[in-house]
Amino acid sequence: MTRIVNRSVPPRTAWQLEQQGLHPLLARLYAARGVTDKAELDYELKSLLPPATLTHADAAARLLADAIEAEARLLIVGDYDCDGATATAVGMRALKSLGADVDFLLPDRFKLGYGLSPEIVDLAAEQSPDLIITVDNGIASIEGVERAREHGIATLITDHHLPAQTLPAADCIVNPNQPGCAFPSKCMAGVGVMFYVMLALRAELRERGFFADRPEPNFANLLDLVALGTVADVVRLDRNNRILVSQGLKRMRAGQLQPGLAALFKAAGRDPKKATAMDLGFILGPRLNAAGRLADMRLGVECLLTDDPARALQIAQQLDALNRERREIEAGMQDQALLLLETLETADSAPGIALFDDGWHEGVVGILAARIKDKLHRPVFAFARGENGTLKGSGRSIPGLHLRDALDLVAKRAPGLLLRFGGHAMAAGATLQAEDFARFRDLFAEVAGELLDPADLTRTLETDGALEGGYYSLEMARLLENEIWGQGFPAPLFMDEFAVEQQRVLKEKHLKLRLRKDGARIEAIQFNFSQQPGATTRLAFRLAINEYMGVETPQLFVEHLE
Repeated sequence: MTRIVNRSVPPRTAWQLEQQGLHPLLARLYAARGVTDKAELDYELKSLLPPATLTHADAAARLLADAIEAEARLLIVGDYDCDGATATAVGMRALKSLGADVDFLLPDRFKLGYGLSPEIVDLAAEQSPDLIITVDNGIASIEGVERAREHGIATLITDHHLPAQTLPAADCIVNPNQPGCAFPSKCMAGVGVMFYVMLALRAELRERGFFADRPEPNFANLLDLVALGTVADVVRLDRNNRILVSQGLKRMRAGQLQPGLAALFKAAGRDPKKATAMDLGFILGPRLNAAGRLADMRLGVECLLTDDPARALQIAQQLDALNRERREIEAGMQDQALLLLETLETADSAPGIALFDDGWHEGVVGILAARIKDKLHRPVFAFARGENGTLKGSGRSIPGLHLRDALDLVAKRAPGLLLRFGGHAMAAGATLQAEDFARFRDLFAEVAGELLDPADLTRTLETDGALEGGYYSLEMARLLENEIWGQGFPAPLFMDEFAVEQQRVLKEKHLKLRLRKDGARIEAIQFNFSQQPGATTRLAFRLAINEYMGVETPQLFVEHLE
């Protein structure tokens, strides 16, 4: 069951925004999202929160500046998702432009798992680095940092994940979520944190006179990478993150993007001059993630680091093929999961669900959990078999349940059940012994039932009400697409009733509609539909652009049909 609610629009705020020069529709949409002044939509770089306000960014800058001046060997240890890959690329490009001796190392998710583990540190030690820099990981790596100390290697942790009660004894930690950090933007992605550290480093070197006899690099040319990692990691787009994304998209639309990103656009058949936040989350992000899910994320990072357009396109085409393979694997796993759910008597009533199949692919369980979560509106963990008798799971949650907190409660109630865990409110990972799966499944359902309010288990769809008749146009679709929307700042979703003039099913799974409203006709499509409408229908939809044979027309993307 889905509950439809309209976002409330403070009329005075909407009027004020309109008086400040915003289009009437945008004024209504932004007022409903808590914007009270047009100045909040100023996405110029000068409006970014200063790097000096990020706790320990200055200490990290001094540590890195000392290392560069001492010609020390630096090693970035990244992560195997899009955020980790873009953060690694930002660090590599920035540090190399400053003359640093730097390389990177990414853990194999199938062998070494996530984060700065003692095993990855032992592997890193073979390269004899003086300083290890983590990006998008490390805040939970107590043993890894200790192992680095045993090897005589200094550590700089840059991360954005929520910390445990005990922090690693690193030489420096930069994380907006660490205790005592007053930085207002708590939801920066790992790539955003690394970008801030690089800005602080450049400021420190500038103060030391480092650029007296050499050019100072312009780190704005890294903002396309920052935008991609920020959107792909589905972090909340507060104003600071919207500035980072807006500036990155601005560079893409101007043709000022890394060869690897240009190649990813080309491989996907998209034009970077029309880049939107949706492209980053649903077109580029999945292709880059496919390397970490099915192969080796080094391939993805190489795509972001190469300055050779031909090599970039070659890699982008490989990533595109991997993404198609990932979709096929995911489709098969989803079919299996739905069959598995039918055999579980409590699946519909259980407030939290954990699933496991021996044939599932470890790199795709996170996407599978997200799909099942969307279908059932329940927090879901999906597990695949790992090494040495373990299961590795990835979870996705619904509003009302902080997934990492739920895992923390599971760990407290059953000490030793979880070998490791970590994550965010909406996404988390866990590793356990195969024989403990049933115990985890039952305990997770129990904990979810305690933490979730019964009302949370009903899907709530927030809409922006009806779209005025004159706004079903290409011009309005472009206006909306060019704005910055995303997690915590949702894209406009409208709700209205239409007469259905024509309907047909494409490829046995997509519903194509021709609708009529107040004498005007418009095309609509619903992907992976579950029911067909009658002569009239009530739809929740997004206004978008359909391009076919070079011709653009407005089209409704249906998200809910009654």
